[in-house]
Amino acid sequence: MSTSVEHTDVAWDLETLVHGEGADGVGRLLDEAATQADAFAAAYQGKVAELNGATLAAAIGELVELTDLIGRAGSYASLKFAEDTAKPEHGALLALVEERGTAIGTKLLFFELEWTALDDAHAEELLASPGLELAQHHLRTIRREKPHLLSEPEERILAEKASSSRGAWDRLFDELTSVIEVELPSDGAEGETAAVPLDVALSQLTSPDRETRRTVAEAVTRALQPGLRTRAFIFNTLLQDKAVEDRLRSFPSWIASRNLSNEASDASVQALVDAVQESYDVPQRWYRLKAKILGIDRLADYDRMASVSAADEREFSWEEATELVYTSFESFDPQMAAVARKFVDEGWIDAPVRPGKRGGAFCAYTVPSHHPYILLNWTSRRRDVLTLAHELGHGIHAYMARERGPFEQTTPLTLAETASVFGETLVFDRLLQETTHPQERLGLLAEQIEGSIATIFRQTAMNRFEHAVHTARREEGELSVERFGELWYQSQEAMLGDAVEITDGYRGWWSYVPHFIGTPGYVYAYAYGQLMALSVYGKYREQGPSFAPKYLELLSTGGSKSPEDLVAIAGLDLADPGFWRSGLALVREQLEQAEAAAVEAGAVSAD
Repeated sequence: MSTSVEHTDVAWDLETLVHGEGADGVGRLLDEAATQADAFAAAYQGKVAELNGATLAAAIGELVELTDLIGRAGSYASLKFAEDTAKPEHGALLALVEERGTAIGTKLLFFELEWTALDDAHAEELLASPGLELAQHHLRTIRREKPHLLSEPEERILAEKASSSRGAWDRLFDELTSVIEVELPSDGAEGETAAVPLDVALSQLTSPDRETRRTVAEAVTRALQPGLRTRAFIFNTLLQDKAVEDRLRSFPSWIASRNLSNEASDASVQALVDAVQESYDVPQRWYRLKAKILGIDRLADYDRMASVSAADEREFSWEEATELVYTSFESFDPQMAAVARKFVDEGWIDAPVRPGKRGGAFCAYTVPSHHPYILLNWTSRRRDVLTLAHELGHGIHAYMARERGPFEQTTPLTLAETASVFGETLVFDRLLQETTHPQERLGLLAEQIEGSIATIFRQTAMNRFEHAVHTARREEGELSVERFGELWYQSQEAMLGDAVEITDGYRGWWSYVPHFIGTPGYVYAYAYGQLMALSVYGKYREQGPSFAPKYLELLSTGGSKSPEDLVAIAGLDLADPGFWRSGLALVREQLEQAEAAAVEAGAVSAD
């Protein structure tokens, strides 16, 4: 990449999704999908039980084509909306796709219902037929939903109303949070302020100056306050919506449907949560150490992300960041670096912070016949470099698994973070190897342990918050803003203990987290994926270069196997009771390294 390219010039090209036709292309794709859906229903509705292996394979082939058409239209609309949520035409296009996509999906609903109605022996006989190699696991997974499916008319009603019920509330939440601006002191005259996007404000909580951190946190709290009751109402509505659907579908708990979609047993997920909660002493131990490093008696919540050394404030140019990622990936396997270069060189990334742009970062898989995209909000911090590596890990996973087709490209959420964390860890280790100054090493190791805390412990605490609010909504009725704040406080206090003071303002910070709204139960997958990735990375350290082919095979297999079978490729056993504790042991090792680095840097005394 040319040295003259700045991150402000790094914008994706979405037009290839719709063959250069823009919004008109979306309409054409949807028209074609609707026509094909009508033909599919005419050919197969009421007849799935009569299909043989060849005709079932033909039906799946038609569904692949349909999924591609709808997926291209949906990806274009959702990514244009993420690019600038404030443009009315983007919101209108997204609504059009959601409404028409729902209508098309409703026409196809019969297929899964009729497929799940087949007896097990007949279904297995059909799945052994040629032509179904890219859909076998998918078709088996559908049948696991059988106890929770309603009648076809009932399923049609739920599908028809999806875009005007849950989907609409989800979109409203995204629109409300994406335009939140935080008033911070400007560089001009004293007393003047400037409005910045929420993500930019939150990134300033890493400032080494405590007064700056406190000021930013208070400004964020003020910015969240005006819409707090509206966001609480959205959350309340979706909590009740989920409670109703869980009851109708006979799910025994609020998390059961997520576990089913993740192909994880309720017991295994609870084992993960229990194991992490048993290790809450790790974040508490780190935050006590950090208080000593910063010269503070006790951290406040706004101190948790504070830089522990001046080295943390180094800025990275876009070229420096991309070259670091390429070099790190190349050291593991050249194929990884080659795919990463494609994202940068071929316009698959949108990097700059812009007004109205969706916050955070994500990788959109789109459809296997196309390529993935990555959205960033680049602020030139080291955290942004690691975020780039993280999202490129997702992107490489998506790109390498595209041969599995639309039904088996993606993994369950429990494995979705494995490749991203692995890529991020490669880059982090490269940074650590190149850093010899004790103070700089402390800064790097501090970021490493804080990354583990954020991904494993904080996400588990968020899972406990979700558990609390879903349970309370079902037992107590509509929850007040104060009740949400109380439950948020309790879940955070359990993780932080007496090591961190939780300020009153922090009680409202649950209200900008999109996962609670759009994907209930999602957050534990971060802890799952992080611990999984640490174990996978441990295997790489043990085996060296010979591990790379196994890892790449794992990625290219996509979601065509169960989680247990997928990780077995890398030599891991999810059924082993010690699996989660072994991952947590690696986190403790990180903490011990950080403690030693603090002493070496003279940041704390050796006693």
